[in-house]
Order: sequence, then structure tokens, then C-alpha cells
Amino acid sequence: MVVIAGPTASGKSALALDAAEAFSGTVINADSMQVYRELRILTARPPPADEDRAPHRLFGVLSATERCSAGRWLDLAAAAIDETRAAGRLPIVVGGTGLYLRALLEGLAPVPEIADTVRAEARTLHERLGDEAFHAELARIDPQMAARLPAADGQRLIRAFEVVKATGRSLADWQGQEKAHQPVAGRFATIVLNPPRDDLYAAIDARFEDMIEAGALDEVAALEELKLDPSLPASKALGVAPLGRYLRGEMDLDEARRAAKQASRNYAKRQCTWLGNQMAGANLYPAQYSQRLQSRIFSFIRQFLLTADT
Repeated sequence: MVVIAGPTASGKSALALDAAEAFSGTVINADSMQVYRELRILTARPPPADEDRAPHRLFGVLSATERCSAGRWLDLAAAAIDETRAAGRLPIVVGGTGLYLRALLEGLAPVPEIADTVRAEARTLHERLGDEAFHAELARIDPQMAARLPAADGQRLIRAFEVVKATGRSLADWQGQEKAHQPVAGRFATIVLNPPRDDLYAAIDARFEDMIEAGALDEVAALEELKLDPSLPASKALGVAPLGRYLRGEMDLDEARRAAKQASRNYAKRQCTWLGNQMAGANLYPAQYSQRLQSRIFSFIRQFLLTADT
């Protein structure tokens, strides 16, 4: 199978679609927000015209009222990959959610489900303390994980904090056990798009303006009508919070735009850090996807397929 990773707005969806057309592939989603059907615009889910060009799986398959964990996604992805192979097509997994990609490639440790109250406590504490002080608090209760994680990696710090709080055991202990979910079998050609930061941020800003024009405000208004639990993943999709505040009259639209773009740029920065640390062995392209880059990437995929059975 082919795995395409990259930060938001790097062009990975366009690459996946072009590769699916060129190599008789099926595009399989590995983005934790694109699984929710109510969030097509704000999550930059492929439009219907793209879905008509090649088979797509795991896009918009769950309600925003549901919670998609990495384990649940991995089960869905494994089934989609099996069905794709049975149909004689090439699985092309695409996304920027690090935990999903790691689950696909390495499997998942048997960590118990964490109660929503504990998750909320961890997030609230991180927001109140900030990166450095939260890292120090984690070091107090789980020095092993704190030593592994930089203070800037808020997402993984919060995960480590909630696990030790909920279970009384370090996440490192759980990760040392036999995998509860095994990685998907097969050979992987892993491609990472990692554009220069200035180019990436400009693309993020421009795309958000396109989202506003495409109806992102209506999408958020419809989501708010569901009165979701704030702890649900869909409630935390990029852009939902600031646009919701605008709709409630708590900030003006320009301020909401700026907040949403900044949150997206911050997220992209975290994605780039994760990709650099966790996917160092991938075939890296330090640029946004373009037709000029396509020939180099397709040559790599073609060579991988020629040697896949050797």
C-alpha cells in the first residue's frame, strides 16, 4: 500500500487522488476529522467531484455525535484495505493524524478507554498552565513520559497525563505491552510532503478564505444545532470554535478568521514536528504537491510496485 502524509494544506489529498487515478487505487482516509459527515468544508474533505474520479473510503462515515478513537479507525481502515486489495486495487492511505498513521504502521498499545471527565481535566489544565508548566506537572506524576516528550508537544503531553491519571500507570508501561491492535500487514511506500513553513502558512490562510466562501459558517451553524458534548472530537475541529463564537456574537468575523487561521498554522507546525520525528525514514518531499513534483513521486511509487513482490 501507499501511505501519503503531510501537514494540513500540503496538497496530500490532491496527490492521493492523482495517484489513485494513475495506479488504479482507492483513497482511504487517515484524517481524524474527515471521518465526520457534518464537516466536509472545514476539514477540507474531498468534494463529490473528486470522489467520483476514484473510489474513496472512510470519508464522512461517522456522525459528529460519535467519537472515533485510533483503535476504531484502525479497525475500519484494516477492513477498507482488505476490501480494496480484494477488488484488485491499490490502497492509498492519506492523512495527517499522527496517531492514526502510527497505529497503521506500528499497531496500538492496549490502553484502556479514558473517561471524558479525565480528558477534560487534562485539556483544561494544559490551557491554564501552558506548555512548560504542564510539562513540569507531567514530570511530577510520570517522569518517564515527560523525559520522552518536548514541552511543545501539547497533544502527546495531554495524552500521557490523562493515561497516568486514569490508570495510575505510565503510558510507557502500556506501550511496552503486547499490541492490542496489530499493524496492518503488507509493504508500505510512505510519502511525506513537508513544504517550507511560509508556503504552508500562506496556503492555510488562502484555503480558509475559500472555506468561508464555500459555506463554512453555515456548516458551523448546523453543527451547533446538534448541541454536541464539547469533549467530542468534532467540536474541536479547526475553525469550529472561533466561527461558533462569531455566530454567537462573541467576536467579529475578522477576529474569528484570524483565530481560525492561527489555530490551523499552529496545528500544521505540530504536524511538521511529528512527521520529522516519527516518519524520518519516509520518502520526503520538502515542497507542496504540484504537477511538477508529480513525476518524481509517481516514479517512486512505480518502482515500489515493481519490487513489491520481490
